Amino acid sequence: MNLLSIFRVSVLAFVFALSAASAPAADDYKPGPDSQPQPGVPKGEVLKFSFDGSRIFPGTTRDYSVYVPAQYDPAKPACVYVGQDGVQYNAPVVFDNLIAKKEMPVTIGVFIMHGKVKALDANALDRFNRSFEYDGLGDGYARFVLDEILPDVEKKTTGDGRPIRLSKNGNDRGIGGASSGAICAFTAAWERPDAFSRVFSAVGTYVGLRGGHVYPTLIRKFEPKPIRVFLQDGSNDLNIYGGDWWMANQAMERALVFAGYEVNHVWGEGGHNGKHATAVFPDAMRWLWKDWPAPVKAGQSKNTTLDAILIPGEDWQIAVEGFKSTTGPTPNAKGEVFFNGVPGVAAVSETRRIGLDGRISGFVADSKRGDGQAFGPDGRLYAVASGTDQIIAYDADAKGTVIAEGFKGNDLIVRHDGLIYVTESGSEAKPSKVWLIKPDGGKRVVDSGLRFANGIAFSPDQSLLYVDDYRSHWVYSYQIAPDGSLKFKQRYYWLHSPDTADESSADGMTTDREGRLYVTTRMGIQVCDQAGRVNAILPTPNGRVSAVCFGGGNLDTLFATCGDKVFKRKLKVKGALPFQAPVKPGTPKL
Repeated sequence: MNLLSIFRVSVLAFVFALSAASAPAADDYKPGPDSQPQPGVPKGEVLKFSFDGSRIFPGTTRDYSVYVPAQYDPAKPACVYVGQDGVQYNAPVVFDNLIAKKEMPVTIGVFIMHGKVKALDANALDRFNRSFEYDGLGDGYARFVLDEILPDVEKKTTGDGRPIRLSKNGNDRGIGGASSGAICAFTAAWERPDAFSRVFSAVGTYVGLRGGHVYPTLIRKFEPKPIRVFLQDGSNDLNIYGGDWWMANQAMERALVFAGYEVNHVWGEGGHNGKHATAVFPDAMRWLWKDWPAPVKAGQSKNTTLDAILIPGEDWQIAVEGFKSTTGPTPNAKGEVFFNGVPGVAAVSETRRIGLDGRISGFVADSKRGDGQAFGPDGRLYAVASGTDQIIAYDADAKGTVIAEGFKGNDLIVRHDGLIYVTESGSEAKPSKVWLIKPDGGKRVVDSGLRFANGIAFSPDQSLLYVDDYRSHWVYSYQIAPDGSLKFKQRYYWLHSPDTADESSADGMTTDREGRLYVTTRMGIQVCDQAGRVNAILPTPNGRVSAVCFGGGNLDTLFATCGDKVFKRKLKVKGALPFQAPVKPGTPKL
């Protein structure tokens, strides 16, 4: 190498060294004054406990700490912040300072360690529950906190003997954590927005460890929930077998913004640690608790399907309550909705009518364990009587006529020409079937092979039959031949399944006049386009739903049977009645 080349290399090395020395280190984040004890600020106390009586995570033992601020008055239940992995981010000091400055309310902190199942002897390893409790989706951890830990906290007293009282209002409660603890916190709020409205997420594990990578998709599809979220991550976060943490957190932020959530974020250059999170924790708490006690509200999603079907300000309302169970909602030509239910004071299933004025009246006193039902073009109500293995048609006076028997039906649908299709769910020993019953009473099996044939519906133009499989995540599509037989069977509609089950539990279905298919599942009402894709998901108020139909005078109200209640919600769209003339929807966007 000649002298000129050596000089150039030396200069470049010097410039690089100078630049590196002047640039801040990627993880050089320093906590500010709010993370340090300040003169004159009253200090809360931190109490330490253990818990080993979980029914939700049986066999586990864990420690937890409770921070009680100096300003706490047991006469008024305090706000609550739940932190995973124990005390982090200098949280007690931060809370002391922010509460003293009235930048957050009087808040009791509950800082929980993950559980472990202790080994029986020294030669065996403990079972560490952290990933199981934190990374998995579903409501298990939320129930653990709400039903076990927080009640245990309220059994304790402060150091000077005061009882600990916690607010039960979700607007008064926040939850947070780092890494797996962050996705755990978000999941708790996602599953129970009524219980947690404020989430702090640091270097969140929204990747493919136990299904967390699906959140950006679900957030975009679900009707928005009243949750406020603060995200922190760094560009040097993990990028390993489960995914890219840095990209996943940005995908979460973009999804939350798209879906109308109140979301804030701080991005940095740090790695998978708590340095940056500790530095920003005070600002995150200020933002999460800003304008309290004003409630956190759900925003407006940019999801075009939600915009097309939902009316702003129109929420679910109770149409019927006081039953042990409800199922089989279906409208007549007027838009009155009939449903089967077991009253709270009886063991006999009845069929009742919801009038256009909202009043409930009786129709069939004993529906013989009635299940799915639908009106026909002759004005009769065709119903599955699962208690007697019959299909019964009821006239306007509720006089029943048996039109088919010999199999245990589940759900049924009647076309404008009188063709009746019935699902028979079957069992391990008896395969599921789809039956065709013709107007002359002839019946035959037109399909079999589904694991658990359940809900059934027509496309609005009545050329296609849809049957969902309760024990999978599919809705099957068939073309209806001129003789009523089914052809071109296809696993067509792809449904979301919860992490807590191996199937979607797809049940009752209905369609609107624009061709959307509404499918009741464990995750709520999944709204699909004609191309077979879930575009939106509508949760119900109590988290349960078995069947849906359109009703009301304009057929623009969605009725949903949800366990002991029937809910209703007015929409922008109208339902398609299969016993009336077919309606051809527009061509889907492919």
